[in-house]
Amino acid sequence: MNKNLNGLRNIHPGAIIGNNVVIEPFATIGNNVVIGENTWIGPNTCIMDGARIGKNCNIFPGAVVGAIPQDLKFEGEESILEIGDHVTIREYCTLNRGTKANHQTRIGDHTLLMAYVHVAHDCMVGRHCILANNVGLAGHIEVGDWAILGGYAAVHQFVKIGRHAMVGGGSLVRKDIPPFIKAARRDPISYVGVNSVGLKRRGFSNEQINLIQDIYRILFVKGNNTKQALEQIEALPVSPERDEILDFVKGSSRGLLKGLRSSVRKTDL
Repeated sequence: MNKNLNGLRNIHPGAIIGNNVVIEPFATIGNNVVIGENTWIGPNTCIMDGARIGKNCNIFPGAVVGAIPQDLKFEGEESILEIGDHVTIREYCTLNRGTKANHQTRIGDHTLLMAYVHVAHDCMVGRHCILANNVGLAGHIEVGDWAILGGYAAVHQFVKIGRHAMVGGGSLVRKDIPPFIKAARRDPISYVGVNSVGLKRRGFSNEQINLIQDIYRILFVKGNNTKQALEQIEALPVSPERDEILDFVKGSSRGLLKGLRSSVRKTDL
């Protein structure tokens, strides 16, 4: 790396820095990096080649943003890590850029990554998400808008987590989690209800929430198999939420998390 020593900062001349960006001492900014205006880069951060950081972001000390993938198939192909606007990245997060599979990893606007979060290659994290301390995302994971993952949740590669879902801390997520629900238990991850409090806070009406609850009773509580559940759900009134859930279930490649009945052991009763 060519060094352009500016005080105690190491900024590559190939980096593009927006207006009113603050770069604190001992930060390193690599080549082919773009940083949007009004962003704060804390001390001892490392922004590596190929990072794209939006406006009004805050990146705290020790974060490593844009490192190459931890994937033995990576062959040095050009790829990026794209971070949206108003994103907060707390201490010691590690965010990897993409591989030839997608050529990018993406973090959406207004997302909060708490300390020690890891986001691996080719992940797509939506807008307004919260990943609490020590959450780990393996490669190729999709996290929908407004999803919340509790601390120490570990998510298997290729898993999909739907919009407005909430995952309990310490969960091992090996299966897809549909939108609008709460999921918990360490292993296996299981359905534990609709995220009704979160949905109310985000403006969903009681009618919308009641329909979502009816759908998930059919899918997870009443003992139906997936085919039976889909047939019954398709008979319900058409709504954007119903269609979103149907599309998610039909498009699941890893299969869905456990339903309420199948996840309760006799010792839990």
